[in-house]
Amino acid sequence: MRLARITGFALCMATSGPAQDRDFHVAPDGNDAWAGALPEPDVSKKDGPFASLARARDAAREYRAGVPSSRARILVQPGRYFFAEPLDLSTADSGLVIVGGGGQRPILVGGRLVTGWAREADGKLWSAPAPGTRERGWDFRLLVVDGELRPRARLPREGVLEHTCEWNVPWTSTSGGGWKRKPTEEELSAMKYKAGDLGPWLDITNAEITVYHMWDESCVGIASHDVEARALRFSTPCAHPPGAFGVKKYLIWNIREGMHSPGCWYLDRSRERLVYWPRPGEDMARVEVIAPTVESLIRIGGKDGAPARDISLRGLSLTVTTTPLVAGGFGAGKFQGAIALSHAEGCRIEDVEISKVAGQAIAGWRVTRLAIVGCETRDIGACGIRVGGAENTVLSNRVHRSGILYPSAIAISTSGARNTIAANDVEHAPYSGITADGDGHLIEGNRIGRVMRELHDGAGIYITFCSNVTVRGNVVRDIADTGGYGASAYYLDEQARGCLVERNLALGVSWPVHMHMTSNNTARGNVFLVEGDAKISLAKTTGAVFEKNILCAGGDIVIRSATNGIFAMPSNIFYSAKGKLLWDRLDQYTSKGLQPLVPRDGSINADPIFKDPVRGDLGFDLGSPARQLGIEPLPAALAREAANQAPAPGTGH
Repeated sequence: MRLARITGFALCMATSGPAQDRDFHVAPDGNDAWAGALPEPDVSKKDGPFASLARARDAAREYRAGVPSSRARILVQPGRYFFAEPLDLSTADSGLVIVGGGGQRPILVGGRLVTGWAREADGKLWSAPAPGTRERGWDFRLLVVDGELRPRARLPREGVLEHTCEWNVPWTSTSGGGWKRKPTEEELSAMKYKAGDLGPWLDITNAEITVYHMWDESCVGIASHDVEARALRFSTPCAHPPGAFGVKKYLIWNIREGMHSPGCWYLDRSRERLVYWPRPGEDMARVEVIAPTVESLIRIGGKDGAPARDISLRGLSLTVTTTPLVAGGFGAGKFQGAIALSHAEGCRIEDVEISKVAGQAIAGWRVTRLAIVGCETRDIGACGIRVGGAENTVLSNRVHRSGILYPSAIAISTSGARNTIAANDVEHAPYSGITADGDGHLIEGNRIGRVMRELHDGAGIYITFCSNVTVRGNVVRDIADTGGYGASAYYLDEQARGCLVERNLALGVSWPVHMHMTSNNTARGNVFLVEGDAKISLAKTTGAVFEKNILCAGGDIVIRSATNGIFAMPSNIFYSAKGKLLWDRLDQYTSKGLQPLVPRDGSINADPIFKDPVRGDLGFDLGSPARQLGIEPLPAALAREAANQAPAPGTGH
């Protein structure tokens, strides 16, 4: 990242090019009445920097209107810039470059400072005015104190509560239209709870509820509370009825009863006050509190037939945004990005850091040839990066701690056609690491760890409703099976066809490969190392080819498949150090019983005899049967991911 930052800075400080090109400067001590011509103010000449990016954008538009063939850059000096509204860039700004100058990233803040703190009557809590919050003209569910996120009041303090709703209508699959019977508005908007969990003390003006489903959740407000019936009615519908999929978990946010420890906060809309419990040593006369005010900081958007073209953002830092109180849907897809793009072509986002935002970090829809390169996102409420369109590239980004407000969020998600997701570092997400739908994508060389921490029916890499997608040279590690519909390393779901999963590595994932309602896909040359039991599953799947893979497990290895699920399985190595090889024959989703798995098509049950997987050497010793089967070892850089793992089978010792 440092190299990218230095390179980007060097580029931005390079010569401006032809004489008609123009640079406009912005600085925290600037003035929008000045000319924006110099990085440092010259008050006497009034040609110093602007104070705002919006004024610099307008100046660039005015200049280029007079010199149509010119280009413009906005050089933003280090410091903080508070946004009361998003910076909108349109077709009129095509070709514009906005870049951080001065050697440090300028910080764009989508919030306001909260001041006027006073001690509450209990002597423990403090509060400050939050005008406009009673009617939700100003609303937020994220708070930054002295540069750190603070936990929102939560009931219970840990874990979840359990409601009593039942929803026994079958899910027919997404392809089949979802629920066999469409839920009513009432079923989507009502929930009953257990005696003792809630009571008349619940302030529904403040309270928000997260209702968990299988692969997503709904965070909504509460419109009414029937205490005698122990029934809540939501302000907006959930994505699924409470109790769907047999999931009965929920929790309550933003009430005084959830203020469990120093550092907690809640928004008391009834009194239009922000309430905070200071941490030891925090002086509320000195502490800095920032609350979000906008959903996006920068919006790039054209329209059909007139896209915004070739706009570049480089060397910036963005932080603090809000989200509306609605159910986000699958992948928390309803929320905006701190950087939001639509109807854009050839744009570039490089060496940009985004943190502590409530929605998506970067969200692009109907974009073409967008490049997101060398960026970092962390502590993101929803998804890290979402890109929908064609021929886009997401390359060498660091996407950590996504989904901190909305567990259904995906670290990196793409849709459309021929997009490339490559060499990204994904870590810690409550749902899937990388997802894709559409055609012809390449997902290559990504490192994904500690995802699927909270929800179900997802994977390190999850592709669905797609064709001819290549998943190659990735590493997925440390995914625990959390129950429900499960969690796997590489998951090909409904209508995936003609896809290739090739030369990938999975470590510490008991369910390395799952195919569901797919056809004619191939898994080739992969290595899966599992300490305990392992399973490969193919449900309602035809024409799958499983070729030259190595699956080593400490316990049983189970292949779950219908008779015709695997079309061919040539030259694989299955090795269980202490267990058995089993076939779980499926009829649709129903098991017809376990029986011994007899490898076929040249596959064998044998130790692959790796050189030293504990130290990251997955090469083959001379006596390895992998050599005879023509299995190529994984590249050394990929295999090194196995280093520092607990001893795995297949060591040759």
